[in-house]
Amino acid sequence: MATKIRLQRHGRKGYAFYSIVIADVRAPRDGKFTEKIGTYNPNTNPATVDLKFDRALYWVEVGAQPTDTVRNILSREGVYLMKHLKGGVKKGAFDEAAAQAKFDAWKADRQKGLAAVEAKLAAEKRAAENARLEAEKKADAKVQEKVAEKKAAEAAAAAEAAAEAASENTEATEEANA
Repeated sequence: MATKIRLQRHGRKGYAFYSIVIADVRAPRDGKFTEKIGTYNPNTNPATVDLKFDRALYWVEVGAQPTDTVRNILSREGVYLMKHLKGGVKKGAFDEAAAQAKFDAWKADRQKGLAAVEAKLAAEKRAAENARLEAEKKADAKVQEKVAEKKAAEAAAAAEAAAEAASENTEATEEANA
């Protein structure tokens, strides 16, 4: 029986979530499968992958053919690197401990890269938030200026009206005295 490692779609419309499954080549995309070896969520940034590493490695070594997307996922998770290193151990190029050390070094380097990407995204988010706050402060300052101008105009009009009333009052008292 020919097997394939493929994605099985879940989730709602516009928000797909996938299971990584081992299935017969003839089975439909969301149909019957042999084993579920992980999940893949492309909606997060970066995409979230939860993989049973040892089972994925087993199925790749047995000869299950992954789809293009699953091959990329397995490659990013290091399954193909470990398969390559195990091939080197079988040929006698190096021992199991050296292979594990190389894999651990690769994984640590990958974690540093992911941390750098997350830090960059967080910095961009903070910069966008600061820019939004600055724009809001400028807009508030313009509104405050308009309000202050309006209040000053109202105060000037009130003072002018009071001055006119006072001048009329003094004129009326002068006429009454004369």
